[in-house]
Amino acid sequence: MRIKRTRLLAVAAGLAAVTALGLPGAQAAPAPGPASAAQLARAESAVDAAGVGGTAWYVDKAAGRVVVTADSTVSDAGLAKIRAAAGNDAGALRVQRDPGVFKPLLGAGDAIYGNGYRCSLGFNVRSGSTYYFLTAGHCGNVVNTWYANSAQSTLIGATAGSSFPGNDYALVRYDNTSLAHPGGFTAADAYVGESVKRSGSTTGTRSGTVTGLNATVRYSGGGTVKGMIQTNVCAEPGDSGGALYDGTKALGLTSGGSGNCSTGGTTFYQPVPEALAKYGVSLY
Repeated sequence: MRIKRTRLLAVAAGLAAVTALGLPGAQAAPAPGPASAAQLARAESAVDAAGVGGTAWYVDKAAGRVVVTADSTVSDAGLAKIRAAAGNDAGALRVQRDPGVFKPLLGAGDAIYGNGYRCSLGFNVRSGSTYYFLTAGHCGNVVNTWYANSAQSTLIGATAGSSFPGNDYALVRYDNTSLAHPGGFTAADAYVGESVKRSGSTTGTRSGTVTGLNATVRYSGGGTVKGMIQTNVCAEPGDSGGALYDGTKALGLTSGGSGNCSTGGTTFYQPVPEALAKYGVSLY
């Protein structure tokens, strides 16, 4: 099945080996076993409240830990701030380092173009007899009209809705009725350990595994998104908005990350079901 890819805003995605990192300074003793639900909730809220850019976190319920990934822009002082915010619940944190920088990037995609940007098309959807596609919200925020070629002579259509930060999804209407818009996907929720593929206009199709769910990412340079799927799939600028899938299951839209497809990467994805519900559209 051919997946249509069009992406304007690029996702910097690539995370070389993620290494475990102890928090600086005097360490709170790790919880002797999995932290309680109450501890996890307090620790997660504390990480959010610390407001340190360049971090991503999610709750690993099986391990009983809040997994925090800090990119290369996060200083030891930043990590100490997170630990201090967690206080007595700091033992519920598991911190690891990412050598790259978490950010959504503008890049040049089988792509969608507009205003000098390039992103990737995610999934084709419809509402009644009107056809659309989903892409990243940080792409939709900067482009009102999309084209199928870099010369911007083949119209696709207009951005009908966009949400970033908080979420990262956008809806684009097919105003050019001569363009094909194949379907074949059904919406699904990702699960940890799932083998997935990502399709983007810069790096094509790449494979990897879902490593976390309901992740919050505070991108370096601004913009926090919540409820993300975290993976070890690589991506690069221009891949933003592209499809994350497992067979015919539509899972997510590329949001951002760190690294590249030479050294590897960590990337984050907006879950598809939320975007479908927001816009009242369906896959076909």
